[in-house]
Amino acid sequence: MDFTKTRTYLNLARAFAGECQAGMRYQLMAKAAMKQGYAALADTVRTIAKNETNHARVFFELLLRHAGSRDDVHIDAHYPFHAGTLAENLRFAAIDEQSEAEQLYPSFAGVAREEGFAQIALKFEQVAKVEGHHRILFAYLHEAFEDGALYATERPMLWICGACGYMHTGKEAFGVCPLCGAAQGETELHLPFAKETI
Repeated sequence: MDFTKTRTYLNLARAFAGECQAGMRYQLMAKAAMKQGYAALADTVRTIAKNETNHARVFFELLLRHAGSRDDVHIDAHYPFHAGTLAENLRFAAIDEQSEAEQLYPSFAGVAREEGFAQIALKFEQVAKVEGHHRILFAYLHEAFEDGALYATERPMLWICGACGYMHTGKEAFGVCPLCGAAQGETELHLPFAKETI
């Protein structure tokens, strides 16, 4: 089977483009947060942008592995182009992440399994799980930003590995990320724990 003739091939290309765009949107949001004096928020959003860039890398490497280098890949896709205040952008990001987590990547995984690409389906499912965590985080940040409670510290904390997006809640951070092995101090972010359970 010619991989370039499959729907999975086009879905990987769409996913790569979408993750690149998400990473850029979040970098712009982080810049706006920094400009408004929200350094911790900017760092958090910048880390999510880094996660999205890593997702793009995963999809790009899968494309290269299965189809090789290409001069042109034509894709027909829809991507969000919305912007507003910092609070609105946090809400938009939560909506976008929910769409990826609950609709887009599960559908791509289903197509990949149907076409016999179980390992690619697994990657779509793994990224969907992280996007679900991003949705929770953006929704929480939006709510905390609106409530003015973004930096309350009396609650348990949400610890997030900046390298892979793994999340842990509690009063203590993990010393080494159990998923990717990144050392605490290099990559962790910490925020007051969201109301939703991760």
